[in-house]
Amino acid sequence: MASNNNNKKPKASVIFIFGGSGDLNQRKLTPALYNLFIDGWMPEKFAIVGLGRTQYSDDKFRDHLSKGIQEFSRRKEKNGIWKDFSQHISYMPMDAEDDASYKSLSDRVKEYEKDWGVNPNVIFYLAVAPQLVPDIAQKLSTIKLCSDTQTTRIVVEKPFGHDLKSARELNKLLTSLFDEDQIYRIDHYLGKETVQNILALRFANAMFEPIWNRNYIDHVQITVAETVGVEERGGYYEQSGALRDMVQNHILQLLCMVAMEPPVNFEANEIRNKKVAVLNAIRKFDRAEVQNYAVRGQYGDGWLKGKKVKGYRQEEKVNPQSNVETYAAVKFYIDNWRWHRIPFYVRTGKYLHQKTSVITIQFRPAPHYAFPAEAAETWRPNRLTISIQPEMDIRLRFQAKRPGQTMSLSPVDMIFSYTEAYPDEHEPEAYETLLLDVMEGNPAQFMRADQVEAAWEVVMPIIEAWEQRPPIDFPNYAPDSWGPEDAEALIARDGHNWINLPTKSE
Repeated sequence: MASNNNNKKPKASVIFIFGGSGDLNQRKLTPALYNLFIDGWMPEKFAIVGLGRTQYSDDKFRDHLSKGIQEFSRRKEKNGIWKDFSQHISYMPMDAEDDASYKSLSDRVKEYEKDWGVNPNVIFYLAVAPQLVPDIAQKLSTIKLCSDTQTTRIVVEKPFGHDLKSARELNKLLTSLFDEDQIYRIDHYLGKETVQNILALRFANAMFEPIWNRNYIDHVQITVAETVGVEERGGYYEQSGALRDMVQNHILQLLCMVAMEPPVNFEANEIRNKKVAVLNAIRKFDRAEVQNYAVRGQYGDGWLKGKKVKGYRQEEKVNPQSNVETYAAVKFYIDNWRWHRIPFYVRTGKYLHQKTSVITIQFRPAPHYAFPAEAAETWRPNRLTISIQPEMDIRLRFQAKRPGQTMSLSPVDMIFSYTEAYPDEHEPEAYETLLLDVMEGNPAQFMRADQVEAAWEVVMPIIEAWEQRPPIDFPNYAPDSWGPEDAEALIARDGHNWINLPTKSE
């Protein structure tokens, strides 16, 4: 097992995973904890306890999770590390609806306290369907150990409500049962290395922050594109759609990172206060004007990378007349001093041409009247591009003179690549970063109740307008495209175009 660089480790921890036999634990949570163990970040004393209805022995449960390590972890089993790690894993068959079974959780913690001689952190990770969260939270709150606000934490996966009303109800329930500092609403996007680097890029470099405003920036684009359809998630997606699934959480969080004011410090609530201020400043549309700022789409059948694929309405568990959007593009404005009149264009969709998550900051063009006419032929505005996935890099485009006897200019890219700059260091998966934060009691990258509700307030006028006016042109884009034509028109009206980074194959 490797050791971390600064020997800082969380205190002893017991991690209970509701839904322990499910996909999320096998694919993401246990592989994340396993990699933290390899890198020396796990506490000296820790226990991972899976909870679920499936009847597993400890050994059978470990075998089940071992398959997940081999298939999904960025590191596979070698040198017997899994054997050492798995000794910390156990399983408790449990019906989450049975009130009496919750006492066994307290009893298990007392056993660890006695064996370890310390009072550990107790983490309840709710890797369950959203409708189960309220009942489990209520039953957990009856356990005495949950009253310890310093050591007991509850982790809740998105979605955080289906709309503003249900989000408020969920927050009201959770905050009536737990202290806000105990509640970790997890959005895995915020744990991605490149997302976290946005703060370093902006606030650790004197060259960027002075020009990070309406005087120098022309517009901002955020794209989160997927090359897959809804796959087996048709039932879920019918209740969600692209706006709820991606824009309300992932994309608005990225927007907050780009647009927030400089924090006074990196304390959790200071960071979150700045993000909430951005969400509160985003212009709220009237339902009647939504059509001027938002575009929706749904993929039809067609061809993707040489493979015939179904249209959304032909997917399993999808209504054949479904009006659910699989694509959404929105033009936002942030009505504050820094961003007055600067558009933020965001888009996301299924079955698009390229899998990519990228943020583009387009700067206002420099005046070029001093240069000869031929120099201006290839003139392009300066641009900063932050690529989150699949490439992890930051590109700065600027003008440079081409070699030769004439003043010919060309745009060139200066590229910082994570893999090239740090060839011997492998970036952690998002869940690794966030689970370590939970153990350390650092909620900075987790959404506070007011942040969740403010994000819903931004998108609710769009949701309501779309529900009142069913689309008449669905499906309106083909697989392997960049979405519906109306999305191009949305940005072209302002004299802009969507920016797509070329893939390595292109």
